Amino acid sequence: MNTGSSNDDPGTADTGVSHSPEKINSFKGSVVLIKYGGNAMTDETIKLGVIEDVVKLKQLGITPVLVHGGGIVIKKLLDDVGIKSEFIGGHRKTDEHAMSYVEMALSGNVNSEIVKLLNSRGARSVGISGKDAQTVTARKRIHRVIVDGEEQEADLGQVGDVDRIDTGLIETLVQNGYIPVISPVAVGDDLKDYNINADMFAGHMAGSLQAKAYVAMTNVDGILTDVGDPGSLIRSIQSDELKSKIGSEIQGGMIPKIESCVIALENGVQQAHIINGTKKHTLLHQLLTDNPPGTVIYRQEQI
Repeated sequence: MNTGSSNDDPGTADTGVSHSPEKINSFKGSVVLIKYGGNAMTDETIKLGVIEDVVKLKQLGITPVLVHGGGIVIKKLLDDVGIKSEFIGGHRKTDEHAMSYVEMALSGNVNSEIVKLLNSRGARSVGISGKDAQTVTARKRIHRVIVDGEEQEADLGQVGDVDRIDTGLIETLVQNGYIPVISPVAVGDDLKDYNINADMFAGHMAGSLQAKAYVAMTNVDGILTDVGDPGSLIRSIQSDELKSKIGSEIQGGMIPKIESCVIALENGVQQAHIINGTKKHTLLHQLLTDNPPGTVIYRQEQI
């Protein structure tokens, strides 16, 4: 993908990260898809650090594209309007009434805040959702749960999966020097709005854009074989080996992040990264230094 990137964009002060020229050159002119969310969105200092890192990537001739979540903001807004959140197997059930507030939180609140901060740091950023220009078409998610030992389908309402992606609008934006910020809301062929898990949305988007790298931010240092032991961090791993750990060594909230990495890699992304987005300048350290602090996942043929 020809991004039309240049390194003459105005930006922020030096981040203090010692970059590897070889690493910079390896990413220059390429798309890096960043999934941004969780605690990195709620702490103002951390939030500004992420924004500075994204702008720095752009300054260096790399093309960042952001996909964001917003579960914390969604919960607060639903609480404020008196809508009780119901979860089935960890997924928020979303009826038509709740969906309007979900979209308000994601596209109206979180998205516009990220765009505002990027623009305030000298970048040119544009906020969109999967609905714009039919960038993402959703399909209703069929969620299965085990009840009394039997598998049953659970209706999550307007919760969707990615059905197909048209990258035309995003390619137009990046070729003209903009940083796209994408909200994981899309329309289905049934013309209903759907809320899509941001990790899954980001993994599919990274693959469709043929990103050089996909970066998933979380609140731990990377993939740990023992969640209670920071020393059990896996520094690098191949995707096939990683898939075998899902459900055993990899549990809970890390599973969708890992699955999104596998989706990205299986669809052409060269490398995926799991990083701790709550630590200052982790994004730059992970991509542009010789000692990345998180986990990097490679496709089988790259090992």
